[in-house]
Amino acid sequence: MAKAIMIQGTMSNAGKSLTAAALCRIFRQDGYRVAPFKAQNMALNSYITEEGLEMGRAQVVQAEAAGVKPSVLMNPVLLKPTTDVGSQVIVNGEVRGNMRAAEYYSYKKQLVPEVRAAYECLAAQHDIIVIEGAGSPAEINLGEDYFVNMGMAKMARAPVLLVGDIDRGGVFAQLYGTVALLQPEERALIRGLLINKFRGDPDILKPGLAMLTERLRPIADIPFVGVVPYTHVDIDDEDSLSDRFSRPGTRKAIDIAAVRLPRISNFTDFSPFERYENVSLRYVSSPEELKDADMILLPGTKSTISDLLWMRQNGLEAAICKAAARGTIVFGICGGYQMLGKTLSDPYGVEGGGEQKGMGLLPITTVFAREKTRTQTSGELAQLTGELQSLNGLRYAGYEIHMGRCEAPAGPVINCANVYGTYVHGIFDEADIAPEILRCLCRKKGIAVEALASFDPRQYKEQQYDKLAQAVREAVDMKKIYEILEAGV
Repeated sequence: MAKAIMIQGTMSNAGKSLTAAALCRIFRQDGYRVAPFKAQNMALNSYITEEGLEMGRAQVVQAEAAGVKPSVLMNPVLLKPTTDVGSQVIVNGEVRGNMRAAEYYSYKKQLVPEVRAAYECLAAQHDIIVIEGAGSPAEINLGEDYFVNMGMAKMARAPVLLVGDIDRGGVFAQLYGTVALLQPEERALIRGLLINKFRGDPDILKPGLAMLTERLRPIADIPFVGVVPYTHVDIDDEDSLSDRFSRPGTRKAIDIAAVRLPRISNFTDFSPFERYENVSLRYVSSPEELKDADMILLPGTKSTISDLLWMRQNGLEAAICKAAARGTIVFGICGGYQMLGKTLSDPYGVEGGGEQKGMGLLPITTVFAREKTRTQTSGELAQLTGELQSLNGLRYAGYEIHMGRCEAPAGPVINCANVYGTYVHGIFDEADIAPEILRCLCRKKGIAVEALASFDPRQYKEQQYDKLAQAVREAVDMKKIYEILEAGV
């Protein structure tokens, strides 16, 4: 059975996912067979495995860092929010149904055997398992933790590293308060404290680290294992808490606007466009922000009809239709693709029932089905016309996750004039597709194509994982980490 170590955080977005990815990479570099595990993930960004099963993208990123194939064993429970108080519950890659929060909290105890089985199967195949918690272990309002944070640490007999984010302030209070609110037997599982996202000279933190250690001593003897600097790495974010949505919208030579839908999902589809120096990718939520964009992207969404109505109410739908009429390229993926069609019908109440008129920019009709389509797909683009017809003949690969069935012309990508749509998530990750789209935009604007530096996206991603691992290895006492791992609990 594998050794295990668990990363928990003082709050959401403290850096648990990237810390886990960094340790996966470090252990791999050190010659171990390592895999990530997160019992329960809540996110709208998901992925389809080779077996056609659905899992959270954060564990896909961690699996890539570990150099192993993604598996639903790494994320047996995925919650995809559908409303402010409810989620679609996915267990072992398959939908169990939609549940309100209270209903799920009553139900989740039944999932303990399935979570345990997934973990034990994964642990039997590897030397080390890096487990990620969710939110904070001190959410005392949520009742018993069966497998999310301390419940999972107990199940796996995993020592815990507690991560606090200093960038947003209050890290000492976060760490102290989290430890203090835990039960004594839970505190005993925490074997190291880690401060994340520090800017400046770490020496100035030493008095604070010593003081916190002293303040904690009456209830817990927990050492600090490191202070990780704020490091920019270009690795896909966990969820919509991503700071990419709040970045300043500076326009560059090629300007791409992606609509920030209320229930946006798989926004990492657009990450390849962010990696070019002369290209801006802005997330927009008002008609004014679309003005003069060279291309408009409509992302996937967990609530296609309600997000379409949101665009209709705030003027974004009309602005996109006007931009398309002026010749701006519009490209929709999954839910965004469905919105671009003629009608969206929901006879089974998957999204509340009824029928809505689409944007009318593509010759497709969508009918929502009870069963979800989950599959990986690949092939060659063909039969495209208009501004992006030079994509014909290029290889594509990706995956589909959707509840709707479309009546549409054949092909992985279809278009009408300058409006394009596809169900394929990850289509822009292929080495040739995003660069060719950018070349088309350059030619349209009369910009020298040479202004776009080319790169291999897979090699680039590997370099980013190595960069992350180096930053953490240099900042953390890895000898102490290995001692904690070896000692277990």
